[in-house]
This record gives sequence, structure tokens and C-alpha cells, in this order.
Amino acid sequence: MISIHTDERVTAARSAAPGTAEFAAVMEPWMAYNQMLIDGRHWVAGASLMPTETATTIRRGSHGPTTVTDGPYAETKEQFGGFYVVEAADLDEAMKLASALPLEIASFEVRPVAFRPDAPRSRAS
Repeated sequence: MISIHTDERVTAARSAAPGTAEFAAVMEPWMAYNQMLIDGRHWVAGASLMPTETATTIRRGSHGPTTVTDGPYAETKEQFGGFYVVEAADLDEAMKLASALPLEIASFEVRPVAFRPDAPRSRAS
């Protein structure tokens, strides 16, 4: 999984309205990236997230009640803004796919998925 972390204050796609030329220009490299994943048989899933102001956080601790608050879990400079689940032969290939993401300023976390219920099961199981 490639998780995408950006500063929402500088993400251009958030300010462009769908259906406008500005939005189309912002989305063009993303559509090309998505097509590259599809053509290379890497695509499994992906999505962008609404801004953190739309989040609701549920916090459960070992002691005390479960709490629900509006907003993100923590105030940070970069926010989790989207993800891709990709098929890759190894970590090097996954890092190459993450490095091709069309963002100039961002961080990407690449991590193996531990379990996917829709993945084919091995014959040994």
C-alpha cells in the first residue's frame, strides 16, 4: 500500500471545482498515473480522501469511555490524503511506483499489506 501524505493547505486539487478547466488540468497527471498502473497490471485499488476537516475520530482506550470528536486524530503538518494498493514484485518495484506519483511536495509511505480478504489464497492453506 502506498499512503500519500500532503499539506492540505497547498494541495491544488482541493481548490479546483470538478467540471472546470483548472480541475481537469490538476487531474490530468493523476489519470495518466492511474492508467500507467492499470496498463502495468499494478492497479488493485486507490482513492483520495476528503480534507481532514470532514473527519470524525473515534478514540478507544483501555480505560475509560470511547470518545468521538470532529476532525483528525492529531494536528500535523502533513495529512493522510489518499492511497493506492498496488501489485508489485518486491519493495523496489513498489518504491518505483510510489516515486512516480504526480506530487511535487509530499511523502509516501510504502508498506506491505498483511492480509487482504479478496486476495487469492495459496494452495497450501
